[in-house]
Amino acid sequence: MPRTLEGQITMEKTPSYFITKEAPRRVFSMSRHTKLIVVVRDPVTRAVSDYTQTLTKSPGLPSFQNLAFRNATTGLIDTTWSAVRIGIYAKHLEYWLRFFPLSRLLFVSGERLVTDPAGEMGRVQDFLGLKRVVTDKHFYFNQTKGFPCLKKPEGSSRPRCLGKSKGRPHPQIPSEVLHRLRDFYRPFNLKFYQMTGHNFGWD
Repeated sequence: MPRTLEGQITMEKTPSYFITKEAPRRVFSMSRHTKLIVVVRDPVTRAVSDYTQTLTKSPGLPSFQNLAFRNATTGLIDTTWSAVRIGIYAKHLEYWLRFFPLSRLLFVSGERLVTDPAGEMGRVQDFLGLKRVVTDKHFYFNQTKGFPCLKKPEGSSRPRCLGKSKGRPHPQIPSEVLHRLRDFYRPFNLKFYQMTGHNFGWD
């Protein structure tokens, strides 16, 4: 990490940290005062999005349901498939809580980042001890992408939107498959709500 002067905050983003068993100990060893921000979204939607992204790189990929189930007849979910495993948030959080108190973690709702980006960014700024500088006036909703975008900053001619990989249409997944996944995630989601003290409303 770069040297940080007093009054500065150094941030780094690596999504895989949250699901990597070795990461909590290593981050703690670097600085036990680190604040951690975790963006989470409905694990079913997250799995489909993960699959959609992989599908664009590997068009010959088996169907979502073939990868999601170990046995389609019994409906046994394949938790070794990363798209499914990542969404078991409670399991990953257990490793982090062995090293960091809950007060060091902020859980940001991926859904609310879309519906109320300024509200979620307000929570982030409060968590980091920053003045609320980013507000509603900094965002507009891009109908084409289906996501909020940052209005163009001073000195720039274009607004700042998420890249091409965001906002892609998802493939049609049979509703029965989605129902089975929701049933699978429900107990993990409830445990996650209890652990964080926050109901994300995924059920």
